[in-house]
Amino acid sequence: MTINSQLILILSALGSINGLLVALYLWGRQPKKLANRFLAVMLLMISIRTLKSVLFYFNPDITKVILQIGLSACFLIGPLLYFFCLSQLKQLKNTKFRWEYHCCTLVSIIIVSGILYPYTQYPVLWSDIFYKVINYSWLLYIILSTKVILPKVKSCFKNKKTAEDELWLFSIFIGNVLIWFAYFTASYTSYIVGALSFSFVLIIICLLIVSKFNKKAIKVKYADKEIAQSEANEILARLHSLMLDEELYKKSLITMPQIAKRLGMSTPRFSQLLNDNLNKSFSVFINEFRIEAAKAMIITNPDKTMDIIAEECGFNSQSTFYSAFKKITATTPAKFKTQNSVNL
Repeated sequence: MTINSQLILILSALGSINGLLVALYLWGRQPKKLANRFLAVMLLMISIRTLKSVLFYFNPDITKVILQIGLSACFLIGPLLYFFCLSQLKQLKNTKFRWEYHCCTLVSIIIVSGILYPYTQYPVLWSDIFYKVINYSWLLYIILSTKVILPKVKSCFKNKKTAEDELWLFSIFIGNVLIWFAYFTASYTSYIVGALSFSFVLIIICLLIVSKFNKKAIKVKYADKEIAQSEANEILARLHSLMLDEELYKKSLITMPQIAKRLGMSTPRFSQLLNDNLNKSFSVFINEFRIEAAKAMIITNPDKTMDIIAEECGFNSQSTFYSAFKKITATTPAKFKTQNSVNL
């Protein structure tokens, strides 16, 4: 075996083994989230598929049972990606069929096909028809996953901001697509490309996990500086009175330091109050007051145009007003006006 071959073997094998370890970590990670479970099983299936590729590349005479197990595992990668995306975006309950039934059906197909048409007796069937069905099935679920995350991608591009969970979701999705593409084009490049691509993608995932650990460590480090609940309640009461009595939210250029100064606290501490006790950013906090005022104005002054309402409620542009209104109320100002004019 040449040095290049040895290097490829080491990288590919490490990808498979590390994939198994990462899968175990995600499965047992606290708190237990369904999205992590889907991701763990997906990594396990890719690891099995990759290990099969490594073994076959360096020993084409391996038992066909291993080839069957590897291809069978590949059949579940796409569905697991799809359910991971749904779960991560909290849309799993919106599916027509429960994910449990969906997965049980797919596993049943694998078991029945494996029993009726074992690789040992039908090698041509597995290497040709089944191989194509598995790859195109994987592609189908990638397309479905794209449809699920596309609104989130558009939102990130529009707001020019990506949250940590969104970055995690996009990285997993892109990694899965790269692995599929590597395996799909293996016949034109090299059979081992899929295994190498998995190793590369896995390194990126591990770096993301380490990054999340570091951020959590920083959060724990400053946990003892959290504002006591009794003190937070008193400050929040003063904050809401200040917002409602003086209508500070109607000032389009209002800033966090200005409000923090009125409350007699530092800007970082005020930001911490909003994040820890209200779980909101400053812009969301202000926009909620603005949208409530806009809703009241739309109902009581139906003759006012939307651009005037937006300006009077503190928005510096109509596009910002429409975006905030849709995000907070899940409808547009025009539809809200129509619905409430009918109810009057």
